[in-house]
Amino acid sequence: MIVSFCLPVPAGAATVYETQAEFLARAFSDSPPEPNLLWLSGERKSAVRQILGHDYPALRLRYWCQADRSAWVLEEIGKELPITVGIIIDKSYIRNLRVLTYRENRGGEVATPAFTDQFNEAALKQSGKLDTGIDGISGATLSVQALTRLATMALMLNAESNCSSGA
Repeated sequence: MIVSFCLPVPAGAATVYETQAEFLARAFSDSPPEPNLLWLSGERKSAVRQILGHDYPALRLRYWCQADRSAWVLEEIGKELPITVGIIIDKSYIRNLRVLTYRENRGGEVATPAFTDQFNEAALKQSGKLDTGIDGISGATLSVQALTRLATMALMLNAESNCSSGA
């Protein structure tokens, strides 16, 4: 007699692709620096609001900086739930964008390297937009837009951080 159990997976269960600690270890060759803080106030808060279309839920952000490299762990709502993204920036270019945790029921294709690799080497144009086009994914439009906004936000914040000066 074979007994089989099917355990239901709760709708909206989070998929963790990489923890923050793993992401930071990868970004800084297993030796991440202490975090820095960047306050979201004044013009910076307004710039973030313009990029996201709403205020970022935190008043300050932690980021990690070593020489010309910075790492950012940011969240943005996809369709209904937050997507946690890790972004590594070298000088003023995205070196790597990785979905750390995906919580939506659909659109998880945005976590694949086939999608996220499009952000590699992206920078900001004078207009404040990414200098590279990002191809969409059918059925994941809101998640694609969320990642694009976070990439733009990270590049803008990096330019204002002490990493942009090589500190």
